[in-house]
This record gives sequence, structure tokens and C-alpha cells, in this order.
Amino acid sequence: MINQDSIVALATPSGAGAIAVIRISGENAIAIGASVFQSVSGKDITKQKTHTIHLGHIFEDEKIFDQVLISVFKGPNSYTGENTIEISCHGSTYIQQQIIQLLLRKGCRMAQAGEFTLRAFLNGKLDLSQAEAVADLINSDNEASHQIAMQQMRGGFSNEIAKLREELLNFASLIELELDFAEEDVEFADRTQFYELLNRIEFVLKRLIDSFAVGNVIKNGIPVAIVGEPNVGKSTLLNALLNEERAIVSDIAGTTRDTIEDELVIEGMSFRFIDTAGIRETKDVVESIGIKKTFEKIEQAQVVLYLIDGRWKMEDGSQNLLQVKIEVEKIRNQFPLKPLIVIANKKDLLSTVEIKNLQSEIQNILLISAKNNAGIEELKNQLLSFVNTGALRNNETIVTNTRHYDSLLKALEEIQKVNYGLQTNLPSDLMAIDIREALYHFGNITGEVTNDELLGNIFANFCIGK
Repeated sequence: MINQDSIVALATPSGAGAIAVIRISGENAIAIGASVFQSVSGKDITKQKTHTIHLGHIFEDEKIFDQVLISVFKGPNSYTGENTIEISCHGSTYIQQQIIQLLLRKGCRMAQAGEFTLRAFLNGKLDLSQAEAVADLINSDNEASHQIAMQQMRGGFSNEIAKLREELLNFASLIELELDFAEEDVEFADRTQFYELLNRIEFVLKRLIDSFAVGNVIKNGIPVAIVGEPNVGKSTLLNALLNEERAIVSDIAGTTRDTIEDELVIEGMSFRFIDTAGIRETKDVVESIGIKKTFEKIEQAQVVLYLIDGRWKMEDGSQNLLQVKIEVEKIRNQFPLKPLIVIANKKDLLSTVEIKNLQSEIQNILLISAKNNAGIEELKNQLLSFVNTGALRNNETIVTNTRHYDSLLKALEEIQKVNYGLQTNLPSDLMAIDIREALYHFGNITGEVTNDELLGNIFANFCIGK
């Protein structure tokens, strides 16, 4: 499926830095490295032990490009399973390009996106789900997503799937054997044990499928929409949460005309806050577009913060809490399935009586002063309460990959068909078809079953050099 030639790429980020690492992998990688490297001690790196580092110079003819360290990894004891060298050079972009161009002239070709990890998979160093976890690990930007990626890369998810597949495969072999002796009407597979196995597999699959809801938001961040009428302090709240002046704050109603998004990590969990345009009747065309976008963002959000001005008054100056409750119910009814936190802002301007009235009339209302940062920590704690992090603490397997989720759903469907067939005494040949399909979907996760198109789609999302 891929050429087994030697590939080269920059393994560190593009641009200037203190150092850069250039990686070569392939059967001739060490020989190619030796052809451009002169050790300060006169060593021949082709004759050195694996996992050793050597100081010297990269050169061509009489020209020296840089003083470098070369790390030698001999296959199969390397990341890719092939001969690999890594050149640690100074981080000048000129030096990086000169060394890479030299290696291309010596017989390397530029690596494609994810090709080093693809070779690791093809050479049995990683299964497919572990290889995908490498990309997740590189992209992890908070503690929770890092923890999940590390667990998957170390084989936690793969081992669970592989164990289920092996047990099912053993019973599948017995079912297939029965088909060879169909005329004798014998049963090699114990139906009671088979039924117990199917129930156990179904239980595990449902747990893994359910974990995707948590895993997906941990991986991508939890979108939180901040909504409410104009000038209640939505932008001030966003600034308070982020601890910076991210949104423009003004006393003029309708200042925020577009959505503003930013991310905050709270105790290792990533939240994406969306400051939206104030919801009100308006003839301003631009503001109307902003309000339309507000409702679109609420649809996309996992959590809604509905902010009201705690000093809310009627035109005659009275505080009509009934009207406030009506506004809250409107948002609840419009988005009944979304967790909603009702927040009264400007607590610092409220009297004790007004605070008690709000708390008695609106259940679980949270009082804050976004301007003075009062109640912000309590709000963060409430946001965390919407995320089930128990699985992380218990080190349970959490599914974050949409491809895995899809395969698990399909495997569960086939297992349920087999279970139904067992209960209704379906002929073994028909059950065997459903078992094969279930095994196919299990294998699709870990890479026992694969094709070039699938691998191309997966590794195209990797960075070049990994």
C-alpha cells in the first residue's frame, strides 16, 4: 500500500526555534544519515548500537551545514518499526531547509501527513485506534483530553475491544464448525455460555457508546451560550470568566452585534463560551442578524447561561418578578433539553430584600456581580457539575472518536441480532452471518479489518512529521 523507501520530514513545528528535529525512516535511513554525517569522534553510525546519540556535523562535499546530534533507532525497535534516525539541529529555518534538501538529494522523499505513524501501524507497532490516539494526544489542549488520549494510546480501548472480539471469535468458530456437521445435528457451542457472552458484550458496547457523549465534549470542548436581553452584562460576564477584556462593554444596548467566542479550561475541562447579541425586538438590520445568530448558537450549545439584570424594573419603577419568570420560562420552553443556569447579574446593586425575592421566586437562580467577579467561582462549579468526570477519575474507557462510535453502534446492532436469533432458535448459518458482521465492525476499530481508503482518510488528518 505504501512504498518502503526512506522518508524525511521536520518533526518539530515549522519556523525558527532553539532546535529542530528532522526525522528519517526507512530501510536505508541510517545509511543515508551516515552519508551526510561526520562524527566528531570518527564513529560510523551504521555500526553503532540502537538507541544511541552521536555528536557531529552535517556536511556535503567541503561544506558544513551545522553541528548536530543524531539519534539512531534500528528496526524493529523504533517508533515506525523501521530503521530511523533523528537529526537535532539548530532551529534556523535556513538550516532546516538545507538539511532536508540535502537528504532529498541523497535518496529520501518527503513524508506524507501521518506517514511515520502509518508505518508504525503497518509494521505492528500500534493498532489503528492507538495510532488515532497519537493525533488526539498532539491536539489535546486540556488535562481531560490529554488523559483520554494517553489511555487510548497505551491500549486501554484496544484491549477492551480485542478481548471481546477474541471471545466472540472463539464462539464463532464453534458455530461455523456446526455448519460443517449440519447433517449430524450436533451443537459444539454451549448455548447458555454463548447467551451470557452476548449479554456481556452488549453491556460493554452500550457503556462505550454512552461514554461518547462525555468523550466528545471533553475532546472538542463544551460550548456554553451566554444569552439574555441587551445591556444585562453578558459581555462583562464573558470578560470575568476569561479574566481579560475579550468583549466590548458599553452602556449602549445592542453593542454586541455578533457572537464572540473564547475558550476557558476549568479543572482540566475545556469550555467554549459564546457571548451573543442581546435578544429583543429591534428594527436595526445589523442587530437583527446578530439576534438570529444568537438563536443559532443556542442550538449548537451544550449549556445555556440565561442572564438577567437583577435590578430589572417595570416602566413605573417596580420590580415585576412575574415578568422575569415569564422570560425565563420562554427560554426553558424553547430549549427544553439543554441545561440552563439562570443568573441574576449586578448583585452588588441589589438590596437584601431584592435578593431574597429573586431567590424565592426563581428556583436555583445564581446571583453574581460580573463587574466585581462575585459569584464567578460558583458559576464555574455549576458548569463542572454538568460534566460527568467520574469515568475519568475511575480510569474507565471513554470513546472520543466518531469513527469508533459508528463502528460500536453497528457492532451492537449485529450482537442484538445474534442474541435475538439465539432466543428464537434461528438456524446457525443465519446467526453466523450476523456474528461475522459484528467481528468485522470490531476489527474495523483496531485495524484487523481495513482498506487503503480508510487509512488514507485517517492519516490525512495527521501533521507531517508524525
